[in-house]
Amino acid sequence: MVTLGERRSGIILDSQPLWLDAFEGVMRDVGVDVVEKTTDVSRAMEYLDEHQLDLFVLDFEIQGSTDGADVLREALRRSPAVNVLVIVPHDQASAVDDALLAGASAVLERTAERDDIAAAVRQIFQPAFFLARWVPSNGSRSSRRNGRLPGLTRREEEILQLVAQGRSNSQVADALWVTQQTVKFHLSNIYRKLGVSNRTEASHWALQHGLQGGEEFPPLTPVTR
Repeated sequence: MVTLGERRSGIILDSQPLWLDAFEGVMRDVGVDVVEKTTDVSRAMEYLDEHQLDLFVLDFEIQGSTDGADVLREALRRSPAVNVLVIVPHDQASAVDDALLAGASAVLERTAERDDIAAAVRQIFQPAFFLARWVPSNGSRSSRRNGRLPGLTRREEEILQLVAQGRSNSQVADALWVTQQTVKFHLSNIYRKLGVSNRTEASHWALQHGLQGGEEFPPLTPVTR
């Protein structure tokens, strides 16, 4: 079902041909018409030169490229208005940092579920929540109070803030347009990184470090999909 207010256009650049079809299906469901899907960097750059596109889905480890960040920067040089959704390998925080610093609109791990991909596209075009600040996770990521977060990803911070507001897993899933299983997966990583055992301890940690962020998220009411 199309959920964006208007049809948009995009291209997909990925090293794995099977993922091209998979991503195209998700894009179509959220109102993005894929005008080109390719494994070739040069072909993608040509489309960016020739067409005014809304979305560029980029495999950050695209074969034949020495640096996905360079491809991203070149894409934005050719088409400054395009939104770039970057796909990075699983559990590589440095790749997330590199993509965001190079200008990515959103970043997803390769293991993201279909609902996560759709949610990322919706968020790009119709933002529903905001983080107070993002800086790289190489030791300079900071909280509002005492200076450092223990390597949480951007999605983990979003979930932690919502949990600290008292939201259940189902409410977090609705607010972020993901599945409850995805929320549970991220919570397990959050507990491990914070050194806590449950959501109560995680919420306490978030409150201590100024991460409740209640004013930055929608009211405590599930979003209707």
